Amino acid sequence: MTRVKLLGVEVEPLTMEDLHDLIVQAIADRKRWIIANHNSHSVYLFHRDATMRAFYAQADTIHIDGMPLIFLGRLLRLPLQRAHRVTYVDWIRPLATEAARRGFRIFYLGSRPDVADRGAAVIRRELPALQIATHHGFFDRTAGAQDNERVLAAIRAFHPDILMVGMGMPQQEHWVLQNAHAIEAPVILTTGACMDYVAGAVPTPPRWMGRWGIEWLHRLASDPARLWKRYLIEPWFVLRLFIQDLFAKS
Repeated sequence: MTRVKLLGVEVEPLTMEDLHDLIVQAIADRKRWIIANHNSHSVYLFHRDATMRAFYAQADTIHIDGMPLIFLGRLLRLPLQRAHRVTYVDWIRPLATEAARRGFRIFYLGSRPDVADRGAAVIRRELPALQIATHHGFFDRTAGAQDNERVLAAIRAFHPDILMVGMGMPQQEHWVLQNAHAIEAPVILTTGACMDYVAGAVPTPPRWMGRWGIEWLHRLASDPARLWKRYLIEPWFVLRLFIQDLFAKS
């Protein structure tokens, strides 16, 4: 899939079905495939964090996780549609269903210890055939640390086809970039807080809000102390990038 440039980053207009096809092919080839995503927050981090830029440079696929990027891209006359916004809140269950149907093994790394386990238990009840293991994201992630090596050993021992890393941005991208060489899973996904939503630890925004790009209001109201900067300050930086793109096209 051809990448398009938007707000100083590159993204690919992929649907959920396109991503499933990529994952199936990567697993069949037993070839490591890093699937990243961009939303407004990651765009902000990309321009301010050299390690994030290095991670995206290594990513094999970069899909869109954020309706604002779709809306801004369309204003710039890029070939983007609503279906090209694939967020893990919506994708986690279809992805797990596809994995169960094909016998793919999933390892989820992230969330609090109780949350990761609760989320996996919910998915197992819905999909008894799914093979899924978890490890929480609260460990010493320093390169070479005993904790980090133990987590890598646990992943290798499970032999996953899909590794989902849900530590939040930019921690999950930093960890994948640092440890990808030691991971044998064919597919690596950076998934944010998707398991927190499945477990009910974080309230899921109404999906109509997601379709219209305003679920950030729900998230901000749910956790203003943590998210006020992301949703009230960072968008102004993204708007500046959009204006630069507009002038570049004129």
